Amino acid sequence: MSVDVAPGSILVLFGPSGAGKTTVLRQIAGLDRPDAGTIRFGEHTWFDSAAGIWQPPQHRRIGLVFQEPALFPHLSVEENVRYGVRYASDRRRTRVGPLSEIATMLGVDPIEKRSARRLSGGEARRVALARALAPGPQLLLLDEPFAALDAPTRTRLRHDVRALLHRLGTRAVLVTHDRTEAMAMGDEMAVMIDGRVRQVGPIADAFSHPSDAAVAASLGVEAVLPARVTASSGGLLTVAVAQMELHVAEREPTPPGTDVYACIRAEDVTIERASHPRASARNHLPARVVAIAHEGPIDRVTLDCGFKLDALITRQSREELELAPGAEVIAAIKATSVHLVPRA
Repeated sequence: MSVDVAPGSILVLFGPSGAGKTTVLRQIAGLDRPDAGTIRFGEHTWFDSAAGIWQPPQHRRIGLVFQEPALFPHLSVEENVRYGVRYASDRRRTRVGPLSEIATMLGVDPIEKRSARRLSGGEARRVALARALAPGPQLLLLDEPFAALDAPTRTRLRHDVRALLHRLGTRAVLVTHDRTEAMAMGDEMAVMIDGRVRQVGPIADAFSHPSDAAVAASLGVEAVLPARVTASSGGLLTVAVAQMELHVAEREPTPPGTDVYACIRAEDVTIERASHPRASARNHLPARVVAIAHEGPIDRVTLDCGFKLDALITRQSREELELAPGAEVIAAIKATSVHLVPRA
């Protein structure tokens, strides 16, 4: 893959466990040496098997934060943060700014005298991030650094880290399999499945226009439905799914008879008790509630429309609609919310 990562922006390596995300990250860092190929960062070649080039990790000016903070337990917070600075040149230190700025923005300055042994999970990760950024790396690598934290701490850290990287102009690569984290932090995304990069592009494009069914499934597009285009008229496609028809915005010419997958995210499905003829949604599908699962303040409603379809609604909406398994409802979906991918 070749990705243009702007200063202060984040490239997300996204995919299921075992996809190869951490392997790629370790090869970028220089911790693992590939069998063949090239690794370049800007004008610098870090690895080229044909040319016999290999730059060791300490020459790549990289910051690295793992899922476990890996702090030195016998050092204080301040000593941990300052550990790598001794190897940084004055130029790099000036570019990043004083350590106190990083410590303040990450909220570790009040605990700088505390022993690393006495830190909570969230505090330890803030210190690990500050230590990685203190020497002024040209690239920060993050391997699921927030995975073991509670939800409120994760949310705060995502915001703080993204703001700090933007402030410093530091590029970053983030490994995650959490789509909420990917959307909250990423600018560009590379989707990996079974050791291969399957799609690269802006975050919004990847989620809205997955390149194939496997990518759609890995991104959490709940409905990936085998379908066939049956008609095209006025910028709308008619698509047969099971015994139902969907109207889909024609983003690119697709002739009738084409086999496709119709991809629908749960966030794009609206549940109604009765069809509204003047609503903007082109698709109003009779459906029956099969199950309701509680996901915090959000409820996931599984529907039978002749095919399985999930919808995400607030608990208040579910109560106002008096939804329960067996209830007859209408599933409303905009034509622009259905994405078609070719079925090879």
